Amino acid sequence: MTKPLGVILGGGQARRMQGETKGLLDLGGQTLLAEVIARLAPQCAGLVLNANDAAARYAGYGLPVLPDSITGWPGPLAGVLAGMDYAAALGHSHILTAAADTPFLPRDLGERLAEAARAGGQPIALAATWEEGRLMRQPTFGLWPVALREDLRDAVTGGLSKIVLWTDRHGTATAQFGTQPVHPFFNVNTPEDLATGRALWQKLSADT
Repeated sequence: MTKPLGVILGGGQARRMQGETKGLLDLGGQTLLAEVIARLAPQCAGLVLNANDAAARYAGYGLPVLPDSITGWPGPLAGVLAGMDYAAALGHSHILTAAADTPFLPRDLGERLAEAARAGGQPIALAATWEEGRLMRQPTFGLWPVALREDLRDAVTGGLSKIVLWTDRHGTATAQFGTQPVHPFFNVNTPEDLATGRALWQKLSADT
C-alpha cells in the first residue's frame, strides 16, 4: 500500500482546558501540534488538520485546515469523514489519523496499522494497548479506507458518534503498542496533563 494521507484530528471543544486550542499548547520548546506533525509526517504522503476554530491560528504550520462538514460537534468521526473526503479528491486510497494532543504517538503507527490490516484481512485497523489485563483500543489512531466514506457519512448524519460502533460494522484489525517508557497515546486533556506531558517530553528530548 502506498503511503496514506495523514489527518490530524483537532476538532474537539477542549472543555477541560478552558477552551484553549490544545494543539497550540507549549511543551517547553515545541507545541503539541508541532510534535505530532514531526512524528506523523514521515509516515504519510501529506498531512491535513481537522479543526473547527479559525484556520488563521494554524497558519504557521503550513497544513490545509479542514473543518467538520457536519455541524453540531458530532465528534471525531466527523473529522475522519472530512479527511476521507479530502483524500478522495486527491486520489488517496487510505487516511491515517492521529489526535492533535498526543505528543508521543508512535513513529511506526502507519506501518504497524497497515500490517495489522493485511494480516487480519480487515479494511480498518486501530491502534491498541494492553492495560489492566485487557486490550484497550485507541480509536482516534487508525488506518481507514476512503471507499467507506459514504457509509460513514450516513452513520454520522444519523447521529452515530462512537468510533468503534462504526468500525466494528466493517471489520477492524488492531495493532498493539507497548506503554513503556511513555504511553504512546498519552493525551493532554487538562492543565495537569499538560504539566505531565511537558516533563515527559523534556526528559525524552534530553535523552535523545
